[in-house]
Amino acid sequence: MRTTPRSPSPRRYLMCPPAHFTVTYSINPWMDPTKPVDPPLALAQWEDLRDRYRALGHTVEVLEPDPALPDMVFAANGATVVGGRVLGARFAYPERAAEADAHLDWFRRNGWAEEDLWVPQHVNEGEGDFAVTASWILAGRGFRASPLSHGEAQEFFGRPVIGLDLVDPRYYHLDTALCVLDDAGSEIMYYPAAFSPGSRAVLARLFPDALIATEEDAAAFGLNAVSDGRNVLLPQAAVGLFEPLRDRGFEPVGMDLSELLKGGGSVKCCTQELRP
Repeated sequence: MRTTPRSPSPRRYLMCPPAHFTVTYSINPWMDPTKPVDPPLALAQWEDLRDRYRALGHTVEVLEPDPALPDMVFAANGATVVGGRVLGARFAYPERAAEADAHLDWFRRNGWAEEDLWVPQHVNEGEGDFAVTASWILAGRGFRASPLSHGEAQEFFGRPVIGLDLVDPRYYHLDTALCVLDDAGSEIMYYPAAFSPGSRAVLARLFPDALIATEEDAAAFGLNAVSDGRNVLLPQAAVGLFEPLRDRGFEPVGMDLSELLKGGGSVKCCTQELRP
């Protein structure tokens, strides 16, 4: 058990309100068009997450939603920002393709220089499949991101990229199966069964002290979480993760994003980190 207290670090996030969120098509196992979305409840849950970030001292920038793009609320997928440089997204499905330009346009309007923006050649869905630690960028593949996107990210960011194979369609993005808890100390939590045997071995070698999630907590989207180094915002239904997080010196903050889960996303999916 950790005895020294952890200190959170101020973060800057980009979010997009679910003003037009609905489920009219299915591009992951969680999406069922026959289950209606409650738009006012989805917005209220999103606002609660936004307000919680701000109450914790973080900055939240807001991306204007597009009525033609109901999945824009999942802002993590629109880009990956490391060291102030922005690797744009290229979506696997046409239903979301236009989100990539909407994100890059936001960066252009908000002071990013063109030389710090990159339009990718290969499919990647932003922080859905890229997770940043102190030493590496962990990169998922198997359902959305092209393996070729890993080399593209490594060249652009100049950081080693570690490829990880996802094998369970319920965990179609890396951020549904793994969360970076402390990017300074490279601490993570993850669900081993979401990964191939070789990728599990890599994770065990790189992160021998990782917090291992149960199937129940993974299925509650407990790993689709955001940590500032101390506070870990995660779905409130992932109750089995709360005590292990406290034992490691983190403060779990349960959030209810049940309406957004109907689209296959939760806390992390709604949150893109703007790393300086």
